[in-house]
Amino acid sequence: LFSFSGPMKTFCGRANPTTGALDWMEESEEYDYHQEIARSCYADMLHDHDRNEKYYQGIRAAVARVKARGEKVIVLDIGTGTGLLSMMAVTAGADFCYAVEVFKPMAEAAQCIVKKNGFSEKIKIINKHSTDVTVGPEGDMQMKANVLITELFDTELIGEGALPSYEHAHQNLVQVCGCEAVPHRATVYAQLVESKLLWSWGQLQPMDVEGASLLPPPDVGRCAGAHSVCDIQLSQVSPHSFTPLGPLCTMFSVDFSKPVSSVFKSHSSQFVAQSGGRAQVVLSWWDIDMDPSGSIVCTMAPSWTYPQSKMAPWRDHWMQSVYFLSAERRVTEGEELSLTVCHDDYSLWYSLQSDSQQDPQTVVPPSRPCCTCQAHLVWTRPRFGELNDRRRTESYVSALRSVLREDSVCLGISDGSLLPVFAHMLGAKKVFSVENSRMSKQVIEQVLEANSMKGGVQLLEIRPEQLTSNDLGAEQISVLMGEPYFSTSLLPWHSLFFWYCRTALAGLLRPNATILPSSATLHMMAVEFQDLWRIRAPCGTCEGFDVSPMDEMVQQSLDFRESREAEPHPLWEYPCRALTQSTAVMTFDFTQSVPQEPISSQGSLPFLRSGRCHGVALWMEYHLTDDITVSAGLIGPISEQCEWSRHRKQGVYFLRSPWESSGDGRAAVSYNFTFEPSSGDIKMDFSIKSQ
Repeated sequence: LFSFSGPMKTFCGRANPTTGALDWMEESEEYDYHQEIARSCYADMLHDHDRNEKYYQGIRAAVARVKARGEKVIVLDIGTGTGLLSMMAVTAGADFCYAVEVFKPMAEAAQCIVKKNGFSEKIKIINKHSTDVTVGPEGDMQMKANVLITELFDTELIGEGALPSYEHAHQNLVQVCGCEAVPHRATVYAQLVESKLLWSWGQLQPMDVEGASLLPPPDVGRCAGAHSVCDIQLSQVSPHSFTPLGPLCTMFSVDFSKPVSSVFKSHSSQFVAQSGGRAQVVLSWWDIDMDPSGSIVCTMAPSWTYPQSKMAPWRDHWMQSVYFLSAERRVTEGEELSLTVCHDDYSLWYSLQSDSQQDPQTVVPPSRPCCTCQAHLVWTRPRFGELNDRRRTESYVSALRSVLREDSVCLGISDGSLLPVFAHMLGAKKVFSVENSRMSKQVIEQVLEANSMKGGVQLLEIRPEQLTSNDLGAEQISVLMGEPYFSTSLLPWHSLFFWYCRTALAGLLRPNATILPSSATLHMMAVEFQDLWRIRAPCGTCEGFDVSPMDEMVQQSLDFRESREAEPHPLWEYPCRALTQSTAVMTFDFTQSVPQEPISSQGSLPFLRSGRCHGVALWMEYHLTDDITVSAGLIGPISEQCEWSRHRKQGVYFLRSPWESSGDGRAAVSYNFTFEPSSGDIKMDFSIKSQ
């Protein structure tokens, strides 16, 4: 991202993920603010009734405890957002509330919401980071607070800097004795499991290529992996996909009513292995107790831990975490094990020891994991899963086998792809691969070296449009191949960058060159989401408070730029029902160059099922050959619940208002798509029409 400003104007330069060009766009100086609000999770949190009700109960109880001591109730609300929790506190009887919000647009929204609800005299909005707030006659706060309310948590609990913020607050902003905190404490839980599915997201697995084995580089297998947490909707990972090797362990708790430290700490939990297997993955989540007695609990536990899964509240702002051990290890049933969690001020990591072999007093806690092989920096976790997908590999290998000849000269256009390695293994005369970065090039070099194929693929660290005949040793390309996959892609059609590369390379192709995939199709389907609709639904009122200014602010943000565009979402995590058939709405012919004129497509899909239509799901399918297709979206027949690829994000276009479908075919969703070759954009519009 680059920007420069002229008189009254700001221009932002962005790498276009579809064309690869640097586009300069004139933007309002408030652009980033608008984008932050439009993409935020505030609507999700405001629709989280379980969270809001538990907070309200905890706040009422805390205010009552302070009043019972005969004290005035002075509240500090850190990270107030919309001001909802501050309004709850005043309604519960607090005398005054200092509401801190560092994000300026949200602080302004909170000010508006507080005023609209008649709380301006008792709530002061402070637009600062809490660590910059001062106390005193000339300070932001006139006195220290005796009730501390916070919502500083993320999926990993501490990833948004909760510990340093609490540490500072206890040292500077709240009373030393008698401080009531809401929530009162947090507890982190973890369970050790074996899971072929989840482990495939963390390590490259051996692959079978028509009888030959492609092995992962040893350095990748020994690497501790990426340090960032893998946060997912664990409720959508079936319990059949993993085997618990031990019980659910209580790892540690943090009491927020007392001074909190952000220094490094480690905690261990000893247990006996319930079954034998490969220890690979740790599943983790947390609870928060809103009161000291632990009678008001808000839990992040996945739905399959509930007696009835439908009882589990849905939320997207807090999910569950998956941690990958630095290396898998075999454990036996009955073995005594010790699971250790370490944390600094922002992140957690786990390790496993055999309790019978080590003295806990002498064990040195492992340092924070860091990728040393570079593969975990080049490949995301979904990408690891994609590379380890056996059926997908078989499709690409079969397609390559059908087009390769003894004299084939192949060029691969994808980021960190194994297709060129497959082509070499299948006997291509020469194989070249364009890599987008030196790091990506080095990872593929490791793969080649680990399989004694060094020199089998010539890796070119160059942009495709800069490629010349000299780079190819004066050879002409007979097979241009791609998955296509590019690390810069967000929306499904961003992978059309392959088409622009193919166009730029037209002069280097043989007259009868094979393009693989030969084409791609954009598909759509109208859907009813089980829960995802909440992130874009109007809030209006929340727990009795009018938060409609937030709706207005979000709508202004959406109208600012994002009003008629799709958003990327991994739909396997968000169940939905198909209300129409799926259909291919646009076709992109990779055997030809990108056209000069726009491509348009119009039509309609009748509603065949009853339900509430929240929007349209969009995805790409790649036609490798006439009879081999790989889908980056829907991967099974349409049924009550759709099955989506876990490897790629799909596009979601939310309707402004849900549509109630009777399913009798009398209503249809009309669509209008236009692909603009000059920009690589796909403009789209949808409407519901009744017959």
